Amino acid sequence: MSIRTYGDEVLRRPAMEVDAIDRRVKDECTKMVEEMLRANGVGIAAPQVGISKRIFILDVDERFQVLINPEIVEVSEDAEEIDEACLSLPGISGPVVRKKWVRVRGLDLDGRPVEVEGEGLLARAIQHEMDHLDGILFIDHLSPARRSSLLKELRRQERAEA
Repeated sequence: MSIRTYGDEVLRRPAMEVDAIDRRVKDECTKMVEEMLRANGVGIAAPQVGISKRIFILDVDERFQVLINPEIVEVSEDAEEIDEACLSLPGISGPVVRKKWVRVRGLDLDGRPVEVEGEGLLARAIQHEMDHLDGILFIDHLSPARRSSLLKELRRQERAEA
């Protein structure tokens, strides 16, 4: 399992609901955590490691959370623009407008209902990971000119590493 990067089809496909939280799903979550920690991320969604399932993991402000089949149930009216980056688009970042506060509902690894709410980085991470589950990347929130510029930079970096 490795982090998929821009251009991989799985990142653009809406993820499927998880029907049963079995040993396979739990193993996939363990591997997702390992990848997220290896990459020093604060969150990771299953599509980012090639698994088209509605699962994401957060590690923000000493608060670790696995959410399966998450859905946003409430957001603030207030929003803010802050630079975002993504493990699947290494080396680039751009300003994204997100709601300041959010509440999400899903299931934990034991299949129990759980709600997570937060503001600041936690709210931003939740919204960012929810986007991944719908095949949306942070660059999709940018103006066409900004997106084009960042993708050129990403390609330049890829050529330099090759």
